[in-house]
Amino acid sequence: MLVLLPPSEGKASSGRGAPLKLESLSLPGLTPAREAVLGELVELCAGDEEKAREVLGLSEGLRGEVAKNTELRTAGTRSAGEIYTGVLYDALDLASLDTAAKRRAGRSLLVFSGLWGAVRVTDRIPSYRCSMGVKLPGLGALGAHWRGPMADVLPEVAGGGLVLDLRSSAYAAAWKPKGEVAGRTATVRVLHAPTRKVVSHFNKATKGRIVRSLLAGGVAPKGPAELVEALRDLGYVVEAERPVKAGAAWALDVLVDEIH
Repeated sequence: MLVLLPPSEGKASSGRGAPLKLESLSLPGLTPAREAVLGELVELCAGDEEKAREVLGLSEGLRGEVAKNTELRTAGTRSAGEIYTGVLYDALDLASLDTAAKRRAGRSLLVFSGLWGAVRVTDRIPSYRCSMGVKLPGLGALGAHWRGPMADVLPEVAGGGLVLDLRSSAYAAAWKPKGEVAGRTATVRVLHAPTRKVVSHFNKATKGRIVRSLLAGGVAPKGPAELVEALRDLGYVVEAERPVKAGAAWALDVLVDEIH
């Protein structure tokens, strides 16, 4: 099982570990594309601060994020699972999983990123600010920048099992499973059952809880149909829509009564 996650805008501070080593990150086929984004981002932020803030979409209160990006090559690192915070990651709570579940997380979870493309939660990275929606002056829109490298690398990473896609639309644009891989991919929405609307906070929290439930229980569905049954066994209310044509993903709605 491969679980595709969005990153979080909120991030922990960089750690005290050794500085970034791009070549040590998972998915080495993405290294040239990572170097291109990293180089331009550092150059942008080391230049005109106001321009950098505008490009990155940062408010006045987040001005310090520009300075942080200038130090990406020298800052300390920590695991991506520690760097990413926010609602989904608080609910997932990787740190409190037992040893076996943490190993499963290291194998299964892939976090998409405007800067790194995608990393495993065990990869060591510094704290940064660069969303997938950014358009860098030299590279252009990052979603488009990553499509080619992702198309080359991700099908092999997906292996032959289930792909559980929990990404937001901006990050889903960087790689869309196709063909046979799409047929074993399931996308998930979390809906407030009484209104059947998506509410951002508990959508993220519920996705975090779903991933935690699967990891903690050692549940590894082989395909979308098995995932539906597994989630129902775990107590979730799930509505599933099978694809109407080959090469399309399953669409799952998880219904939640309480917003929390």
